[in-house]
Amino acid sequence: MPPTGEQFTIRSGEVEAVVTEVGAGLRALTAGRRALVETFGADVRPPRGAGAVLVPWPNRTAGGRWTWEGTRQQLALSEPAAGNAIHGLLRHVPYRVVERDGAAIVLGAVVPPQPGWPVPLDTTVRFAVDADGLTVTHAVTNVGTAPVPFGVGAHPYLRAGDAATDDCTLTLAATTVLPLRDGLPSGPEEPIDPALRAGLALRGVELDHAFGGAEPVDGRVRHRLSGPDGAVELWADPAFGWVQVFTPDDHPGRGRAIAVEPMTCPPDALNSGTGLLVVAPGETWTGSWGIAPR
Repeated sequence: MPPTGEQFTIRSGEVEAVVTEVGAGLRALTAGRRALVETFGADVRPPRGAGAVLVPWPNRTAGGRWTWEGTRQQLALSEPAAGNAIHGLLRHVPYRVVERDGAAIVLGAVVPPQPGWPVPLDTTVRFAVDADGLTVTHAVTNVGTAPVPFGVGAHPYLRAGDAATDDCTLTLAATTVLPLRDGLPSGPEEPIDPALRAGLALRGVELDHAFGGAEPVDGRVRHRLSGPDGAVELWADPAFGWVQVFTPDDHPGRGRAIAVEPMTCPPDALNSGTGLLVVAPGETWTGSWGIAPR
């Protein structure tokens, strides 16, 4: 079994995506000859969370500790060097195929009750491609007996064709930035650098920041990476009011890359409560985001 399990290819016309069994990750997305996300080999684990689904919280929970209904919860420390829990509970779980056709696939996995997580959640992720690109729809159903807060995120690394990341410009729909120290909030939200809303040239810019207050246009939040070969847009429902932007310099076979991560809440939201969603027993939440060539 390869590290990401079975590989599922979906296509419509010139748009093609590869989704993985383990973690329901987005391993590749192309439109014709244009790459819209950074990829990685089927024989390796996703580098730095590439393509991952982040449920039932995105980013970090400080010390893996949070409180639910007055009881302290202790999550496994999946970021052991820093002593935090990171990116939810499903990144390394094999998903089951719920539905599949040539242009779409629905994958499902359950978050069972476990140390640090008290309420079971049944989750699905639908990946669908068409001429406009990729649409990803998350559904989270509370199959327990008490309400529970949660968050949803995803970890795509955008790519504007063959252009080097340093030759690209990033435009965000966000209006605020949350100061972070070691990946955790260190102060209140502040106004965003106006250059990021107008289009910031990425050469020499290092980012690992959480941005909030994303403003929708025509009903969707829209972030864009533009380069000499064209642009790629990451759009999302208004529920995805946060976006994490991360610029590592060691993506395999690529070097410098840029993750643009749609999130419903910021880092450490299980403690701050900021942006958390809540599902009651028997209730289902759904939300969508996508990637489109421009």
